[in-house]
Amino acid sequence: MKFTALAAMMAAVTVLGLLIDGHDCKIVQFIFGDSLSDVGNNKRLSRSLAQASLPWYGIDMGNGLPNGRFTNGRTVADIIGDNMGLPRPPAVLDPSLTEDMILEKGVNYASGGGGILNETGGYFIQKLSLYRQIDLFQGTQTLIKSKIGANAAEKFFQDARYVVALGSNDFINNYLMPLYRDSWSYNDQTFIEYLMGTLERQLKLLHSLGARQLIVFGLGPMGCIPLQRVLSTSNGCQERSNKLALSFNKAGNKLMEDLSSKLPNATYRFGDAYDVVNDVITNPIQYGFTNADSPCCSFGIIRPALTCVPASVLCSDRSKYFFWDEYHPSDSANELIAKELIKKFGLSRVDETDGPSPAPAFAPSPEG
Repeated sequence: MKFTALAAMMAAVTVLGLLIDGHDCKIVQFIFGDSLSDVGNNKRLSRSLAQASLPWYGIDMGNGLPNGRFTNGRTVADIIGDNMGLPRPPAVLDPSLTEDMILEKGVNYASGGGGILNETGGYFIQKLSLYRQIDLFQGTQTLIKSKIGANAAEKFFQDARYVVALGSNDFINNYLMPLYRDSWSYNDQTFIEYLMGTLERQLKLLHSLGARQLIVFGLGPMGCIPLQRVLSTSNGCQERSNKLALSFNKAGNKLMEDLSSKLPNATYRFGDAYDVVNDVITNPIQYGFTNADSPCCSFGIIRPALTCVPASVLCSDRSKYFFWDEYHPSDSANELIAKELIKKFGLSRVDETDGPSPAPAFAPSPEG
């Protein structure tokens, strides 16, 4: 009887250990970013002027209602994670977020208007800068350590995948706007150095918190987004903005190489899709797009509209437009960018049990 009782106790301990290990060994994502990766954080920032909470955002995803994403469908991070077999992380400000959800899906900290620099996007009133997102990540770590213990939590966070996708706001909603002090405190070269120095400290902080496998997304030709075009005198791409994006990408790639060689067990990579996006914008027909210079969701000839709202008019075929609104790519564009990054990195599936989520089926645009 004593042997039977001991065996039963040992079995119970083994099952408990497996449950903890199950949490511990689950591979999830932690995503830090701006509106290109936001999945609903700004939706919970009641005073934020950077919002995607009205139709027609989200029209081609799920129930077709706004879900906090600044596009008609999926983000680049959504698509890459789907193809790797990773769950889509919920927004950190989602009131239903629990420790169990974090252990199963990870967390998304991205915030529309956020930047690498704290001062970026100040006129949006509320937004989460990268430093603030990292603060929230530290709060996440405290919760998980309390849930599964320090050792299991350490392994959980070191096994996870990390995405850092910010930078465009630091130019468009900071350095390139005269109302910001940074616009007259730096020149193009010293501002890039300022950004990279700040990003280096942030990535080292993430490494100290367990981030071992991390991708930093580069910038596309941001001088070619519809807003930049419509504000130019020629309606063409703003070359200075594009040159700044190229300089950011060059410096970012070097930073990732340096950090990967210096930080213990770090695999830090830089995802640069500038060339393919620039080629699409230059030759849209070759990639299946009919329009790569104006937004699908707009007020027609009244430009810039800045955001998509219920009174906006949608293009007849959303799958053929590269840009969804004045700032953000469409689902089709995000899929093209994600596939380019997957190919460049040779990313493979973490979990072979489920295939990636399919692209949305685009319904005809509503009348109006």
